[in-house]
Amino acid sequence: MTGEGKPPRSLHVIGGKALGGAERFFIRLVNALARHGQPVAAVTVAGGEIARAIDPAVRQYHAPMLGVWDLYSRWKINRAIADFRPDVVQTYMGRATRIVRLPKGSMPVHLARLGGYYNLKGYRHAHAWVGNTHGIHDYLTAHGLPANRVHTIGNFVDTPPRVQPAMLDALRVRFGLEDCRVMLGLGRLHPNKGWADLLDAFARLSASSRGAPLHLLMVGDGPLRKDLEQLSGQLGVASRVHWAGWQNDPAPYYQLADVFVCASVHEPLGNVILEAWANQALVVSTRAQGPLELMGDGVNGLLAPLADAAGLAEVLRTALALDDEHRARMIESGYGEVTRHYSEAAIVSDYTALYADLLNQSTGSGAGRCSR
Repeated sequence: MTGEGKPPRSLHVIGGKALGGAERFFIRLVNALARHGQPVAAVTVAGGEIARAIDPAVRQYHAPMLGVWDLYSRWKINRAIADFRPDVVQTYMGRATRIVRLPKGSMPVHLARLGGYYNLKGYRHAHAWVGNTHGIHDYLTAHGLPANRVHTIGNFVDTPPRVQPAMLDALRVRFGLEDCRVMLGLGRLHPNKGWADLLDAFARLSASSRGAPLHLLMVGDGPLRKDLEQLSGQLGVASRVHWAGWQNDPAPYYQLADVFVCASVHEPLGNVILEAWANQALVVSTRAQGPLELMGDGVNGLLAPLADAAGLAEVLRTALALDDEHRARMIESGYGEVTRHYSEAAIVSDYTALYADLLNQSTGSGAGRCSR
């Protein structure tokens, strides 16, 4: 455990193998803490994409993470705790949170991170909770978790350099987008993301914009892929919809786009909006929970009605028709928002402050204060 004056030690535990939003944030935060000189370790599933993406400088332990009654994984995590001696054990998602069971009133502190409006049955045994939006914070306290142990810290995203024009030109050639205007949808092909509404809205738009063909580039994969491809055919737009699959580096796709669209019907935060801002893309989003908290309509993007393809199409027409001055102003505002409030340095600072507060509370020398 940490001695006086030393930074708090944190052990981060996650149960999945594939990469989704929570898993990507886990990787970013663990690696960022290490870059900032914080003592950090991780428990992951051996051989998975998450384990491979963790910086080699980070001490890593492995457990199979098979479910709540996986006593072997609980034993492995307890071994990791005994070896690394963390002040805080931070769990992500339900599986890891349910497996980790630590006694209250002693070290280390169990901090459960929530990125959505989950059933809290598998989270109540934690000692403290951190949500990534104010809406999630309010949900947690409204469902009986003690307000002085519930905290809010947003996500951060990388701020990549500008992609070389030759790379963007090559992408255009690859997907047949030369001399086209491009709308971008990016994320897991899951019903929550509103992909059918996006395709429907796209089909309602003119086939050209400002004298150039208008195309839709879909980046991501998931269980709806075949159904969505069929829908694009039924809507008569299949020849102008392009499927890029999952991309580990989305920056070139954001920077290629004339408009990025988040059509979600359920979106607790909206990492894709932060990523789009960081890549200086113009953002159109539905009025889901997270985007409503992040965005100012007409300030750093445009907001469209929820689950309303016709309404989304109307807002997309507005976005595509923006003059250069208004377009640049919105893009600059979004970029400023993400660099000020959702940068790596800001979020790492918030987490390390929270860890110190939790440590002080557990040793009786302070009270929680971290909420962004």
